[in-house]
Amino acid sequence: MVQASNPSNLLCVGQFAGAHGVRGLVRFHSYTGAPKDVLRYQPLRDEQGQEFRLAPGGQAPKGSKGDVLVVRVAGVEDRNAAQALNGRRLYVDRAVLPDLGDEDDFYHADLIGCQCVTEAGDRLGQVRAIHDFGAGDVLEVVNGPKGGLYLPFTKAVVPVISIAERRLTVRLPEEVMGEPGRGGDDEADADPGEAA
Repeated sequence: MVQASNPSNLLCVGQFAGAHGVRGLVRFHSYTGAPKDVLRYQPLRDEQGQEFRLAPGGQAPKGSKGDVLVVRVAGVEDRNAAQALNGRRLYVDRAVLPDLGDEDDFYHADLIGCQCVTEAGDRLGQVRAIHDFGAGDVLEVVNGPKGGLYLPFTKAVVPVISIAERRLTVRLPEEVMGEPGRGGDDEADADPGEAA
């Protein structure tokens, strides 16, 4: 086990999402812009500093979100070992990533865990993941007072991003806000559930 020397330099690039089959393959939610790019950053580490090496493991199950990969993890040979990784987040040292060059630029991974608030300061929850279902990036926001939300990641909906303060200011779209004064409809209030 290798401890990271400076945890603040680590970026979360994905999370294990359970076993795939019986031969040790694992489903993995990639948080990189192009999901397969996560395989270029080796080794990855969890929060305790344990190293993981990932390799392509096959096709994602039908109906999976676009950011789900099936991977082989070095040393993981059976379903039990694969399932034991479920929920574990993996990180990469920022130093191995390309330099962004502009202080206003950021990696999607920088958004994971950021708090989302309305322009009035009301808390909406925190960013769990950024998905691309084919029509542009979408923020998955969880642990808020109204359950889970999926929000388009556009300048119109997220006009202010403060990585330093770990906060996103959100202008809720009408379909999320629901009727005036109501704060959200039943569908918007529903928890999106665990990502597959």
